[in-house]
Amino acid sequence: IGVKESHQMTIFRIIAAILHLGNLEIQGERDGEACSVSSEDDHLSNFCRLLGVEHSQMQHWLCHRK
Repeated sequence: IGVKESHQMTIFRIIAAILHLGNLEIQGERDGEACSVSSEDDHLSNFCRLLGVEHSQMQHWLCHRK
């Protein structure tokens, strides 16, 4: 469809990251008032690597509202 190869790879990385984000296991705590994500979760690691974001920051902000 005329999309440059470099743009295709960027699109594929974003889609792959979204799919990994959907596979994260988020554990509920305190009757649903809090949650946590394991730092060992491979999907979180892949998500962060694909988008170039810091692992600890993403782990924190997935479970905290501001």
